[in-house]
Amino acid sequence: MGSRHQARERALQILFQYDIHGKPGLWLEEFWKPLKADEDTKAFAERLVAGVLEKKKELDQLIGKYATNWKIGRMPIVDRNILRAGLYELLWLDDVPAKVTMDEAIELAKSFGDDEASKFVNGILDKVLASEATLENKRQAARG
Repeated sequence: MGSRHQARERALQILFQYDIHGKPGLWLEEFWKPLKADEDTKAFAERLVAGVLEKKKELDQLIGKYATNWKIGRMPIVDRNILRAGLYELLWLDDVPAKVTMDEAIELAKSFGDDEASKFVNGILDKVLASEATLENKRQAARG
C-alpha cells in the first residue's frame, strides 16, 4: 500500500466531507493536522480532490448515464465519491493505468462501502472504460 493508495483514501475522506458540508471550512484546515502523510501523498490527494470538484458536473452526468436505475443523489455518499474519483483518474490522469484505477476504486469500496459497494463501483467503472471513446488508449493499454 503505497502513498498513492493512502492519498486516494484521504481524497475520499475529503470528498465525503465536501458532500456533507458543501464547501471548505475549518474542517479542511484541520483535516491534515493529525495525519502522517508525506508531501507526495498530500499532493496527489489534493490533485484528486481539486479535479473531482472541478469536473463534478461532468462526472455526475457520466455516472448517471451508466448507473441504470440510480440517481446520483440517492447513492451512498461513499460510493458516489469513489466513482467520481475513479472516473476522474480514468478520464484526466493519463499517467495512471486503468487497471490501477479500477483496483484502487474496488479496494476503497471494500474498505469504506457496504457489502455490495465493490460490485457496484466495479460495474460502473467497467462500463465507462469499455464504452467511452475518450478512453480508447487506456483500454488498449489495459489489454497489454
